[in-house]
Amino acid sequence: MAYRLENDLSLKNRIGNMIEWLGTFGKTKSGGVTRLLFSQTWQEAQFALKDKMGELGFQTYFDSAGNLFGRMTGSIDKNHIILTGSHIDTVVNGGKYDGAYGIIASLLAASGLVERFGYPKKTIEVVSLAEEEGSRFPLTFWGSRNISGFYHLEHVKNLQDDHGVTFFAAMRAAGFAPEKYKPAARTDIERFIELHIEQGMTLEKNHNSIGVVTHIVGQRRYTVRIKGESNHAGTTPMEGRKDAVSTASYLISYLTKRAKEIDKQLVATVGKLHVTPNVANVIAGEVEFSLDIRHHEEQILDFYCQELFSMFENVAISLAMDISVSQWMDVKPVRMDDELNNWIREVALKQKICFQDIVSGAGHDAQVFASICPTTLLFVPSHKGISHSPQEFTSLEDLATGIHLLETILYKLAYD
Repeated sequence: MAYRLENDLSLKNRIGNMIEWLGTFGKTKSGGVTRLLFSQTWQEAQFALKDKMGELGFQTYFDSAGNLFGRMTGSIDKNHIILTGSHIDTVVNGGKYDGAYGIIASLLAASGLVERFGYPKKTIEVVSLAEEEGSRFPLTFWGSRNISGFYHLEHVKNLQDDHGVTFFAAMRAAGFAPEKYKPAARTDIERFIELHIEQGMTLEKNHNSIGVVTHIVGQRRYTVRIKGESNHAGTTPMEGRKDAVSTASYLISYLTKRAKEIDKQLVATVGKLHVTPNVANVIAGEVEFSLDIRHHEEQILDFYCQELFSMFENVAISLAMDISVSQWMDVKPVRMDDELNNWIREVALKQKICFQDIVSGAGHDAQVFASICPTTLLFVPSHKGISHSPQEFTSLEDLATGIHLLETILYKLAYD
């Protein structure tokens, strides 16, 4: 399909204006955005988007989880859905592109196609997913995991936010009463396409406008606890100590070094550390630290974790200390759809779009949808790799390039 939906200047103006408009809902003093699930600013954004969808010609509806849909009904096949979009929620004081761009890009691409070619043969729906980030309640992907059938009310009945507000109370306040909840699982989605900012610096560094995501990494998260012996810092000789901080330092240094040696795309992060008693003149008796491990191949994760925790066990024995490891997250790596990715590469070459294959080190709703339908995730560059920050930025040129490519994909899947 050799066409441009609109001239680039017009499209850039529209996408720029819509990004700024949506960014006003939850705008912070520092220029960031805070839209937490079911909050007042979340409600304002979702219902403003509903009105915007109506203005653009979409039929609109919410499901019981709070996901918003805009529908362009197919003229031939109404029952097999091409779904595109992203999430409306943000982290606290996040950026105005994360999630929002994917929704706005999908609205502009789908409505523009209808303006030019009439209604699609196959139904297109744009989704503004209720939640992805996990910023208010201790769960992630509330929106997409309802659609996939993985989540329902049982998963949230005991959850509270930091202010003691229950999940059910927040739902009810936002107009989605738990008493009226109906399972939101879908079986009619044929494909899902998500367009997103990269949230890293790879594309910008390599001067590429599009990242074709081949995999989304698996994530394993653990809590490591070391129990030694608290004692006097001045009177306990070094050779007689069971110092939990010293041991933690050794383990953290080793796990970091070993990750670099095994694979350049393997990442291991210790981001949280708690020391007891945390007093300057007392040898620490206990240390607890978090461990986040990510890679796109399960066998690499298995190899690293087995080797690492075997080493931890040997250290515990040699020092006569207790080292325990408890896992609290195990998200499998996900492969994106090869067939559509191959076609996208061909289109990018023909349209002279600079692109590259890329692995996503962050989680996205696409990984949830991949469990129920062929799924594609595309990235546009993030300036300096900054995301989850008021400084988050992507140029209008790159935003427009992503929309042009999405138009072409939707035309192939729903029109051609």
